[in-house]
Amino acid sequence: MSVEIEKLKTIIEQSDNIVFFGGAGVSTESGIPDFRSVDGLYNQKWKYPPETILSHSFFVQNPEEYYRFHHEKLKVRGFKPNQAHIRLAELEKEGKLKAVITQNIDGLHQAAGSRNVLELHGTLHRAYCSACGKPFSAEEMENCEGVPRCSCGGVIRPDIVLYEESLDDRVLRASVNYIRNAEVLIVGGTSLNVYPAAGLINYYNGNKLVLINRSATPYDEYADLIIHANIGYVFSQV
Repeated sequence: MSVEIEKLKTIIEQSDNIVFFGGAGVSTESGIPDFRSVDGLYNQKWKYPPETILSHSFFVQNPEEYYRFHHEKLKVRGFKPNQAHIRLAELEKEGKLKAVITQNIDGLHQAAGSRNVLELHGTLHRAYCSACGKPFSAEEMENCEGVPRCSCGGVIRPDIVLYEESLDDRVLRASVNYIRNAEVLIVGGTSLNVYPAAGLINYYNGNKLVLINRSATPYDEYADLIIHANIGYVFSQV
């Protein structure tokens, strides 16, 4: 492990064009459960599978059941950035890290101080009316019982990408551009099994691909450096 971390330190020290691409594992050390691990949200019992609850069609047809799940499982208030979030923000301030591309919706990268964060799946810190588009704060969405509604009668929804919805084209194109032009691509805390986000790694043209994840990924054979460990611990060492 120490050998791999020393290699990562050298890679970071020698580059000022690093891009980070992360998933749920980046936030688990902050206490936010991931979706696909043994104790993740997708393996907990509900009346409907979480994948179904978090789909566009289900939200439209069953907003009450969606918000029962949301109020219990998707609140991110009170969680704090961990060493991975903090060190990434520092690397940006040092001029080394050009962008954080994240699949997470918790806003912890921004809370740690990162400024250039591309949120592929949106954020729970914004909300809007699904009927008229009027913006709402996350507090207005969360501080209510049952289904929050706009004055127009429409259901207020979080500004996240649900299943069956497309990723924001602007965010997607910017992510592709950063990855394509990166000297170093560090991928962490993601199984690289969720598409289209996982497919972004295919745009990397460099020869310094670093994968940090507790378990193996489908892209391990293409990596120049693999570290199987908690990402917060790894970044606390670099």
